[in-house]
Amino acid sequence: MDKFLGSSVTKKFVMAIAGLFIILFLLVHLGINFLLLIDDPVPFNSAAHFMANNVVVKVFEIVLFAGFLIHIIYGIILQIQNWLARPSRYKKTAFSQTSFFSKYMIYLGIIIGIFLFIHFINFYFVKLGWVEGDHENFYGMANDLFHLPLYIVIYLVSFLFLAFHLNHAFQSAFQTFGLNDRYTPVIKKIGLTYSILVPLGFSIIPIVIYFFK
Repeated sequence: MDKFLGSSVTKKFVMAIAGLFIILFLLVHLGINFLLLIDDPVPFNSAAHFMANNVVVKVFEIVLFAGFLIHIIYGIILQIQNWLARPSRYKKTAFSQTSFFSKYMIYLGIIIGIFLFIHFINFYFVKLGWVEGDHENFYGMANDLFHLPLYIVIYLVSFLFLAFHLNHAFQSAFQTFGLNDRYTPVIKKIGLTYSILVPLGFSIIPIVIYFFK
């Protein structure tokens, strides 16, 4: 049992489940963020207040953080195992889209992790009271941040990297679940569509706020 729980296959399976949970969460998060485009701050602040105080949401919040941690920790462990399994590089390596993203997945993840920490400082840690801020007016805080050019650049670059990360991660997750090859073209199309539209949706919001609000 211990050998099974510690195997690379098990780690990949658990990491895939955690990754898909995060993918679903991003859709919910994007839907709430679109409320920032409304001139009235009440809908967004009400949604933020609901997410912060609802008992059911708090339970899912714990599951979400567990998913983030599992995804990050297992991703690092698997990458280290891959490095140890290939101590020397081949002089010639056949190029493919999959191998390219697999090779740099860990670095994309690190960049996204740094942005995630910044995001927590600006919002989640404020909600917890760890960082000073108006936790009753996240709408105003978000609008203030989206009028800072440097923050917008960091935000947009981070979501660009997230798009590449999601495209590969989506396909890898379903590959881990052992779906046969006949579903691969459909999975690739869904993964590509998701990895474009979701990061694009997040990116449009600060651009609209900066130039038009």
